[in-house]
Amino acid sequence: MSIVLARIDNRLIHGQVLEAWVPHVKAECIVVANNRVAGSSLQKVLMEAAVPRTIRVVIAPIEQVGELLASRELDSKRVLLLMESSEDAQGVFDTGVRFPTLNLGNMHAAAGKERVSCTIALDDLDIEHLSALEKSGVRIVSQCIPKDKEVGWKKLVRHLRG
Repeated sequence: MSIVLARIDNRLIHGQVLEAWVPHVKAECIVVANNRVAGSSLQKVLMEAAVPRTIRVVIAPIEQVGELLASRELDSKRVLLLMESSEDAQGVFDTGVRFPTLNLGNMHAAAGKERVSCTIALDDLDIEHLSALEKSGVRIVSQCIPKDKEVGWKKLVRHLRG
């Protein structure tokens, strides 16, 4: 198994992922690591239905993703790993899954979050999770679509740390 892209995108599987990222990284499998979606039969069916049959889709709770990715089941697959939040990314990493780079796609605004770009809003907990991942050796960048230039996440939050 080879993780060709690890991405936080609160929309998870959607057009931008399917039309831009999957072809760009030549993904053969999409793994969604998220407890909420994994626990919803309806959400799982809707996401799976959106993906072409040539791409395998696995939706699993965070605590099972490490075991799944380490199994022979995905040995020869190019995996696009999708997570909904920084908490999900930290949880996946804590299960032993290693990804050298984490792409911040969409982290929408919510109460207590401050917008740092047009698609990313963060709160203190997000910054804590991302900082911990970075300290563990993960390179963290923001990039909406492949043709966009990568921006290091620290450039986005510089003004928040005053």
